[in-house]
Amino acid sequence: MKTRIALLREMGAPRPYTDSRPIQIVEAELAPPGPGELLVRIAAAGICHSDLSVVNADRPRGMPLALGHEAAGVVVETGPGPARFQPGDHVVLVFAPSCGHCAPCAEGRPALCEPAAGAAVEGRLLTGSKAISHQGTVVNHHVGVSAFSDHVVVAEGSCVKIDPEIPLDRAALLGCAVLTGVGAVLNTGGLRMGQSCAIVGLGGVGLAGLLGAHAAGARVLIGVDPSAEKRAAALDLGAHHVFDPTDPESVAEIRALTGGGVDLAVELAGAVPALVTAYGLTRRGGTCVTAGLPNPTEKLVIPAVSLTANEVTLRGSYMGSCVPIRDIPRFAQMMMQGQLPIEKLVTHRLPLEEINAGFERLAAGLAIRQVIVFDS
Repeated sequence: MKTRIALLREMGAPRPYTDSRPIQIVEAELAPPGPGELLVRIAAAGICHSDLSVVNADRPRGMPLALGHEAAGVVVETGPGPARFQPGDHVVLVFAPSCGHCAPCAEGRPALCEPAAGAAVEGRLLTGSKAISHQGTVVNHHVGVSAFSDHVVVAEGSCVKIDPEIPLDRAALLGCAVLTGVGAVLNTGGLRMGQSCAIVGLGGVGLAGLLGAHAAGARVLIGVDPSAEKRAAALDLGAHHVFDPTDPESVAEIRALTGGGVDLAVELAGAVPALVTAYGLTRRGGTCVTAGLPNPTEKLVIPAVSLTANEVTLRGSYMGSCVPIRDIPRFAQMMMQGQLPIEKLVTHRLPLEEINAGFERLAAGLAIRQVIVFDS
């Protein structure tokens, strides 16, 4: 069948993206779903910094590539053979599917699925196939999802079924912003009621993490970001205090405010300076979590003795250490009950044709979460 896709032919285009237009909306050929695969009509897809990191070449991927990884939609067709889904199911797409058999999956850590990681690097689905072609050229999938498309073919493991009562334009954010941000706070960081927490980086993922910390009952909740607009948004979403990390006194002020640092500091900016700040905010015996994705060439330098002398725990968090089939329904219920008002994170809604303008807003720091809404 024919479908529109957001095609990236080359990384590293100059800004502004409204002029260079690195992403082309083209009509592509989509193969029917094979065994263990689904055809999904996309209803809404979020523009995330992880997409931007491919566009600007911070995270190289094979070209050409059909972009997009955070979305929700409706199953249209299942592949031949037994299927866990049926047409009409509402689903959230997951950028890190699980094979269920490798060592991390067997340990209950599906976000670290080894076959899925290999498939993502190679631009394949978890099933091994590539379903998209354009003018006779096979197109790579973006982490098995390629969500900036009218329709996608994905592996079953890339989908989680949700209640059809959940609005799909809100459900889309469950697939990345909420999984990563809320998961980093609740799963990786293990924040408990009454503890203090700092969120460093207040984009869509960071503010989702702040919502998670607020829902968990953080006693002191601090937002840290150089953007005054994003700090204001953090206060509106429940932060008790906000700080500008470009102020050289900010770390000392936060440590004084919290009596020596926070119990949990979570870096969600995808930048090494933000991680250095988060580590500096962590109290003795506390935990620092990093869930951002900086350029792979950047290095973190910290005093090695501080890990021992201060018993600080430094933890990485991929996809919020989530188990999607467990956590997406859980977070969706929290959203519908008003505990995670993630609709407040959406600053722009746009059609697919305006995707380059959306990426320029994201790169310029002028948006929190933008959602591409598709015709029904």
